[in-house]
Amino acid sequence: MQDVKMPPKKRARVNEGAEASGPRRPSAAGRSRSAAGPESMGPPVCSRWLMKSEPESRLKNGVDVKFGIEDLKALPDQTGCWDGVRSYQARNFIRQMKAGQLAFFYHSNCKEPGIAGIMEVVKEAYGDPTQFDRKDVNYDASSRADEPKWSAVDVRFRRMTRRFLPLSELKRHHLQHRRDGGPLKDVALFTRARLSVQPLTSEEFDFILSLEDKEPQ
Repeated sequence: MQDVKMPPKKRARVNEGAEASGPRRPSAAGRSRSAAGPESMGPPVCSRWLMKSEPESRLKNGVDVKFGIEDLKALPDQTGCWDGVRSYQARNFIRQMKAGQLAFFYHSNCKEPGIAGIMEVVKEAYGDPTQFDRKDVNYDASSRADEPKWSAVDVRFRRMTRRFLPLSELKRHHLQHRRDGGPLKDVALFTRARLSVQPLTSEEFDFILSLEDKEPQ
């Protein structure tokens, strides 16, 4: 199952802590690289992100989980808590985020999925408040206040992409790059497709962003 990003309940910015992980948390960029050479280097460092949310109404336990980029824009300071992440791997990515890092806002589970705009992490990971809210669809009775299981970040709207970048177009580039080489050959959108929070390398992010100035293929 894919995580559910819940609309922020009028508490546009929460000043506590983590899960789908809240703004301002450093990305686990990692480990120091040994001087031994490329063989000793780890995987590419990811300092950009792709974060999925549902722009169309869908009821879950009687609650509408719709939250598209226009909903983020409508919040005070165009800033909100990115909560509701309930995948351990996605949560770990949330906890790696650093303030100032950019993320694509990706519309998922809708008629035309794809990238709608760009947002910025403004507060790093903190405890996701929804895990303790018994009335919330993402309530988790097994999570403890002294050791929260889930995290959130705060994100701020930066801008819309100059054109919507549909999943179908991104997939064509991914398949071409797998065949001929290119920055999207291993992009998580297709290699870890179910994750609602995905890391991007700078090369992946820059290539995807460059598409907004090109005619769709």
